[in-house]
Amino acid sequence: MEAEKRTHTAPEEISDRDLSEQIKAVTKESHIRAENTEMMRSYQRGQVTLAQYKLLLCSLHHIYQALEEELDRNCDHPAVAPIYFPAELARLAAIQKDLEHFYGADWKEKMVVPAATKRYAHRLRQIGAENPEFLVAHAYTRYLGDLSGGQVLGRITQKSLGLRSRDGLAFFSFPGVSSPNLFKQLYRGRMNAIELTEEEKNGMLEEAVRAFELNIRVFDELQAMLSVCQSDGELGTFKLTNGDPRLAATLHTPSGLLRIVLGLCVALATLGMGIYAF
Repeated sequence: MEAEKRTHTAPEEISDRDLSEQIKAVTKESHIRAENTEMMRSYQRGQVTLAQYKLLLCSLHHIYQALEEELDRNCDHPAVAPIYFPAELARLAAIQKDLEHFYGADWKEKMVVPAATKRYAHRLRQIGAENPEFLVAHAYTRYLGDLSGGQVLGRITQKSLGLRSRDGLAFFSFPGVSSPNLFKQLYRGRMNAIELTEEEKNGMLEEAVRAFELNIRVFDELQAMLSVCQSDGELGTFKLTNGDPRLAATLHTPSGLLRIVLGLCVALATLGMGIYAF
């Protein structure tokens, strides 16, 4: 709540800047906090396993499915249309290709989606229905982050997993973008030219902060899972000391818990990498 309250005064202090610069300014503190999480550093050190990367793909699929379906549905909205580049940026088909590569043809039945990822996707659905202009904040942070860090993250992932080819790494590839730097300039220019009322602009800045905070809350939820789950000597017996039903809902099975705990440390860090690199 504290971070969200700060955004109410920030727009007035930077109102003379372009929208993209205003977003960078109001998210600066959240950006720094996110970059300094242990999870972010773990991925940068190249500590990723195949199981962890597969879980990453599950989370990416859930988020991008919500984002891109809402962008498609609102593609004619005056705020969304200028930054709508499905041929160049859409990630869902690439993620599905990667999931099929690692999980097989029945990948949909094998997916594990953490509760915090579902909450982020729910927010995307909500604003798509109620405030489509806010989708611009999420699209900007996600897509430009992916373009900024995609090549580096792709190489880290390939090396960490010992992959001999780029099969399974389609998410990091943007065949429709010949020059990421030039495309990002185009994207920012289109976004900065969107006509918004003062209220809409302030709401969009708040939404950009919320995008960061949703991811940080995912990190916090993982840490909470690690701290409140106490083993009684058997993998199948855990005690939720805070009584949070959302945490209980994620602990479907011992194997499911282990996959989430082990996988999210890297998977969620990489999700953050996409946002924080723009």
